Amino acid sequence: MVSDGAAVQIGILVATVAGLWIGARLLVDSVIRLARRLGLSELTIGLTVVAAGTSTPELVVTADAALAGLGAIAVGNVVGSNIYNLAFILGVVSLVRVIPIERSLVHRDGVVLVASTLVGAAVMFDRTVVRVEGAVLLVSFVAYTAYLLRTGDDPPDTVPSSVRGGIPTALTERVTFRGRDAVLLVLGLAVVLVSGDLMVETASTLARAAVIQPVSFGSVALESVAWLIVVAGVVVAALWTGRKLSRPEGAVFAASEVGRWVLGLLGLVG
Repeated sequence: MVSDGAAVQIGILVATVAGLWIGARLLVDSVIRLARRLGLSELTIGLTVVAAGTSTPELVVTADAALAGLGAIAVGNVVGSNIYNLAFILGVVSLVRVIPIERSLVHRDGVVLVASTLVGAAVMFDRTVVRVEGAVLLVSFVAYTAYLLRTGDDPPDTVPSSVRGGIPTALTERVTFRGRDAVLLVLGLAVVLVSGDLMVETASTLARAAVIQPVSFGSVALESVAWLIVVAGVVVAALWTGRKLSRPEGAVFAASEVGRWVLGLLGLVG
């Protein structure tokens, strides 16, 4: 039987998940407007802006956990997020909608994905990540991102009339960045920061109360709650809008999943 205190903590945890999702949506939509204003392609936006924006909750939770000395939750959150993103979410969406994949996403970014996985596994093999290893991971991620931004300024002539299935709708609107977008960007960031801090504190309390290993709680419970909400929206949108994503939509969606994987192992762990 769940005690009153545990029930309150679970309620707070669910509220923080909702806060992370809402804040990330506000943040991503605003940043994508700015990226389109700068003339970035859908593939580059997916690999960088969307991947980074939708990884903001993991970034906040991971950083907060690491600073609090909860390394198991920090690393477990990154690993669990990557597995859910690439295996579960991409798998579920592909079951209900065909996802067209850009050739460069496979030949270039797929290689980076595999390489980052091998490097990340090697770094974490001894169960510790020292500053030098973190610096190498972070520098690798910065170099990869810089390369994408330098070579990815060739946007297509048209933007899809509808970008759904979990992809931020800012891609479908006129390319403008107004004062309202700046306010929403700051608001989204603030919501994510506050929600992330509360999530780490609540998750740690629940894990201790239930005698659960922090790494298990970080990699399973947090990601399960957060991404079941996302998957529900993705599946409903996919069934509603048809059997196949357009090529720009597919580029953004698939690239964002690959980008999140690389960002998680190189950027967040680093």
